[in-house]
Amino acid sequence: MATLAVTDFIKAMENGTLLDIRTPAEYAQGHLPGALSFPLFSDDERVIVGTLYKQKGRDQAVLKGLELVGPRLKDYVVAAGRLKGALYLYCWRGGMRSNSMAWLLQTAGREVFLLEGGYKSYRTYGRELMTQPLRLIMINGPTGSGKTEVLHALARNGHQVLDLEGLANHKGSSFGGIGQPQQPGNEQFSNLIAEQLLSFDRSQPIWIEGESQMIGKVTIPMELFQQMNRCPAIRLDTPRELRMERLIRDYACFPKEALQVSLEKISRRMGGKATQDALEALLDGDFRTVADLTLIYYDKTYAFSMTRRESPSNPFVPSSYEPEVVAREIPAFAAACLA
Repeated sequence: MATLAVTDFIKAMENGTLLDIRTPAEYAQGHLPGALSFPLFSDDERVIVGTLYKQKGRDQAVLKGLELVGPRLKDYVVAAGRLKGALYLYCWRGGMRSNSMAWLLQTAGREVFLLEGGYKSYRTYGRELMTQPLRLIMINGPTGSGKTEVLHALARNGHQVLDLEGLANHKGSSFGGIGQPQQPGNEQFSNLIAEQLLSFDRSQPIWIEGESQMIGKVTIPMELFQQMNRCPAIRLDTPRELRMERLIRDYACFPKEALQVSLEKISRRMGGKATQDALEALLDGDFRTVADLTLIYYDKTYAFSMTRRESPSNPFVPSSYEPEVVAREIPAFAAACLA
């Protein structure tokens, strides 16, 4: 077996199958994107072995580990036999768990590679990656401006786009979780960001949407958020009527019960009367009034957030506010602003 440093491991693993040897609970908390859970120990077994290691020492813990996994050795080999290509393994620190599994699978005739320093080294590398200067260009604009649609159009046109809302499975507002898959945990969200950054040419611009540090229940890593707060920004001042139409299109299709829950989440900040009016309009199917009242709240929130940015936003007026048109015209505007 060969042990690879994290940068070499990340490049090489694309040609094989990536296996996380840690417990299911560790895997669920966070893992290398694309890794399959292939645990040496169950959650309970890891506790047993770890406790024994602390109380009785390494030798007793190793013997207990062998007792637990011994009857399953054949199962590991059979399961690995269904996997294609070379096998790329990691545990928490690149220690006994991954080395033991690597020895077994190599003995069974498989080509095996280990991640030096394990998952911990990957996490450290991901955090360091976000501290390096990134050529971010932010698209700002109030709720309903179509920022996400513009980002997707930029990506279709071949530009580098970091879609944080897409990675977070959330559209950012109190309504943003409706109709979305379950959000990843903070640790996995950070891993997904790191994976995306690794795929970019970081000497070239990376387009990003203006966000609060919290997207639903996940938090943008501070290292990245600080760069977002300082990077050049372009403001898309989409007319209010178009913004209302977009909100109606995007959310009126969902059950009223889900929309009601989201309205109630911001009731304290919207104010009692505005919330009550919005809820009554929702029950009546008057989605235009709901959109109008919620935009009043979100526009105030957006205006306040702009006062906290370290760099100003450059206003951009496209020939049309259709996302495809904006995506064609905004790169030249950005280049002129940054020149």
